[in-house]
Parts: sequence; structure tokens; C-alpha cells
Amino acid sequence: MLKCAISGSKGVLGKKIIKTLPYKFYPLKKKIENFNEVNKWINIRKYDLVIHLAAIVPTKKVNKNYKRAKSVNIQGTKNIVKAVLNTKYPPKWFFYASTSHVYSAQFRNKKILETSTIKPYTKYGKTKREGEKIIEKNFQNKKTKFCIGRIFSFTDKNQKKPFVIPSLVEKIKKKNDTKIVIKNIDHYRDFLSTKDIALAIKVLFNKKCSGIYNIGSGKKINLKSIALMIGKKNKKKVYFKENNKVTYLISNSNKIKNLGWKPSKFKRNMDYFY
Repeated sequence: MLKCAISGSKGVLGKKIIKTLPYKFYPLKKKIENFNEVNKWINIRKYDLVIHLAAIVPTKKVNKNYKRAKSVNIQGTKNIVKAVLNTKYPPKWFFYASTSHVYSAQFRNKKILETSTIKPYTKYGKTKREGEKIIEKNFQNKKTKFCIGRIFSFTDKNQKKPFVIPSLVEKIKKKNDTKIVIKNIDHYRDFLSTKDIALAIKVLFNKKCSGIYNIGSGKKINLKSIALMIGKKNKKKVYFKENNKVTYLISNSNKIKNLGWKPSKFKRNMDYFY
């Protein structure tokens, strides 16, 4: 069985990857900011692949403590890269979970390519872009192939606030009012399930892909329509109050789809939220 070192294994995505993929996983159990611990974890055995997920993700948490986010998301990435490069047993493949936040949010319905302009629109996106630069700079011409997956929006039944869909579920489902007013969610996003992402990583590894890949459905869905679905299921009327510009963050995922990966239909995955 293939041996996989994984950081961020306690997160929603990490748990799904461990449950879904047929590897023997060895999670990082210490803080990724501690190089000595990371180095010990990487050097204790020979791995076939490394999946690096560990990060502070929710934008509200990143904004609240940007210093901490940079320590985890940037310094943590430096630590794991340094450890992998110094090991006597270099893994065949290194996967870095990046984000669509490295791109600029669009004000028109245009799909984003891997070659689209890089202009992080959140502080979280800035930290992940710095992580990408570390990967690209250090893994060029090395024995270990690197792959950067720019993951678009995703959700899971175990995802919690402050992520957008769990926040909508709580606001609509738990309020006693039969009429719910929601502000400023007229935005289009590209959603996947965590299982979709796990299977995307499997395809990328099997093909020994290197470079940058968008991981997204390529389908736009308005956050308002999600709120309406949640409202309908809970027999509540949802109203909207908008004073924001409509934004789009939709992937062109042809590059990974051409490898044989196919995402599931999002509406079917609405069952995940209840």
C-alpha cells in the first residue's frame, strides 16, 4: 500500500481524503510551524507522496489574526518543503492545496483558467499565493514532482461556521421566524463536495501530474439559490437585501477534466447540509 504523509488531516477535507483514498496515511500530529517536528515526521519513513493541506482557511479567521495565519500558511509551508527536500527518502509526488482566492474575483461571468491573472482578493489568498511561490521555487528540477491544486468552493455536511453554506443553514434553519432576510449574497461560486476533491487528487497522483491545476466544477451557482433551497426544505420564506456588486469565481477545469476526473452534480449534494 502506498504511504502518504498528510498535513491538515483533522480538517473536513483531510478527513474525507483519508476516508476516500486507498493509501496508508501518516498524519502530522504536531504544529506545522515547528520545523523540528515537521522534519522528524517527514524523515521517520519513506513516503510515496505528501499531501499538504494544513492551513487557516476561513477568511474571517485569517482577517482576525493575520499574523497567525501567515505563520501557519506560509512558514508552515516553508517547513514542510524544507523537510521534504532534505530527506534521504524523497517522495515521488508533493501536492499543495491552494485556492481560487489567488485569483481576482470577477465582475462578469467569465471562467478562470490556470493562466488567468493572479491577484489575490483576500488575505487568505495572499498567504496561499506565497505558499505556491515557495513550492514552485524549491521543487523545480527535483526528484519530487510538485502539483498545486487551486481548489474552488467546497462544502461538506461536517463543515462548520464561518464557511458560507453552514452559516446560511444555521441562519435559516435555526431562526424561529418563517420569513428570513439575508443581505449581500448575490454572488456566483463554483462548488464541489470534499469527495470530489479527494478523487481529483487521486487522479493527479495516478497521472503523476506536475504544475498547477484548477479543481472546480466549472458550474456557477448563485448563493441566493442555495439560500432558497435551504429555505424551501425548512418551510421558510427567504428574502434578499442586496447593495453589493455581483461577483463570479468560476473555474475552467478542462485541464484536470481531460485527465478523466469528473465532479458530481452539486444539487444532489445539497443532502450534505442537513
